[in-house]
Amino acid sequence: MRRGSLVLAIASLAASAGAALARPPVVVELYTAQGCVSCAAADARIASLAAAKDVIALTFSVDYWNYLGWPDTFAKPEFADRQRAYDKRFGVEEVFTPQVVVDGRVQTAAVKADEIDDLVQGARHTPMDPPQMFWRGERVGIGGGRRPRGGAGVWLIRYDPREAQVEVKDGDNRGHTVSERNVVVQLMRLGAWRGQPMLLPLPAAPATGLKTLVMVQGDDGGKILAVLQQPAKP
Repeated sequence: MRRGSLVLAIASLAASAGAALARPPVVVELYTAQGCVSCAAADARIASLAAAKDVIALTFSVDYWNYLGWPDTFAKPEFADRQRAYDKRFGVEEVFTPQVVVDGRVQTAAVKADEIDDLVQGARHTPMDPPQMFWRGERVGIGGGRRPRGGAGVWLIRYDPREAQVEVKDGDNRGHTVSERNVVVQLMRLGAWRGQPMLLPLPAAPATGLKTLVMVQGDDGGKILAVLQQPAKP
């Protein structure tokens, strides 16, 4: 598609869909593991935050504790890679669980619910100037805006909103049932965002019942600039 036609398509889409919220939902990412003995409280807090309308709470299961005896059933290497990118930018020497990252801007050791609440509350009052985002069938439209120094990417995330209960049969949590909510099952970089309008097709979902969201985010563990969740199909 030519640039002129693309700009017109984005403008038409904006007119039909309405302007995006001035302040996108707060994105809370929990890095956890089924074999982590101290993660239960953070898992429960994420489940609670999932009910808030202005928060998108996501559970990323990491694989670096698998050697302790229990291979996490939801873990993928790319989730731990995402956490490592954050920790490199934040100056955290070594990845750990449970860890929470809010809007790609701040992080904390998520061993206490009040620490997470403080970060979320602060994020709610942090000004943002996101590029507008719109759904167009199975494509997402992203408007123009200021490209951050260091570049930015467009990320697809699919997660399961249902509660998952896993009986851990080995390792430090042997005999316990782990409950998790909004477990991420797919993480994919769709392309670069250079501050210009663009339309991107979405790949098919790997399973039914998943929720889909797209984020514009600074590269290498940068700040989340915009986020849009796909509306439920009628």
